[in-house]
Amino acid sequence: MIVEVCANSFESAVNAEKAGAHRIELCSELAVGGITPSYGLIKRVTETLTIPVFVLIRPRSGNFTYSVDEFEIMKQDILMCEELGCAGIVSGVLHNDQTIDVIRTQELITLSKSLNFTFHRAFDWVPDAKLALEQLIKMGADRVLTSGQEASAAKGIDLLQTLNTLANGIIGILPGGGIKPENAALFKKAAFSEIHVSASAIETVGDKPKVSMNSDKFFDETIHSYSDVATIQKILKETHPSS
Repeated sequence: MIVEVCANSFESAVNAEKAGAHRIELCSELAVGGITPSYGLIKRVTETLTIPVFVLIRPRSGNFTYSVDEFEIMKQDILMCEELGCAGIVSGVLHNDQTIDVIRTQELITLSKSLNFTFHRAFDWVPDAKLALEQLIKMGADRVLTSGQEASAAKGIDLLQTLNTLANGIIGILPGGGIKPENAALFKKAAFSEIHVSASAIETVGDKPKVSMNSDKFFDETIHSYSDVATIQKILKETHPSS
């Protein structure tokens, strides 16, 4: 069974290979579900690791419905990953109603060319999993990363098995979400060929800071956060009254 590790840093990537993992998905900011890592991190990891490196292409946290500019950024990031020798891309786009944006997702798959393409856990938001799977098969995606539309893959095992049967080896079903040493064997017994884990450990470093840099309001996936033109103009007017 292939074990893919979701690595959120250079340290995590190196630890994954050292432990014997078969592949990594490289990302940043696991607290918000992951976003695209920096150029420097991707370059350093691909130069150091010998196992395949897949990279998450997600320009921001929140939902999976992107503006024209955000989509262009995603495409440029895919081209960057190709240049840096990555083995795969992990991405996808949804409409506002959470159905798959077939046109844009197909464009990402086509742009990835020789790279492996995994449709990420946006799949866990789609209203019709079976239809979405059919669409991804037609688009030529290589696999789907999913928890079976539950809080954890163990809870979503029934749907995962249904999807695996429907996939029939044409597209891979990659269970991910809450997979731990205690339940990893469940997926092997259920005939899955690969699993996705973070294997996260938390270490407290130093004292709790006086001022937190975290903001709870940004962890709501139903909101879209942006810098507002009118608000900026008001601030400028207050700080530059003569301009």
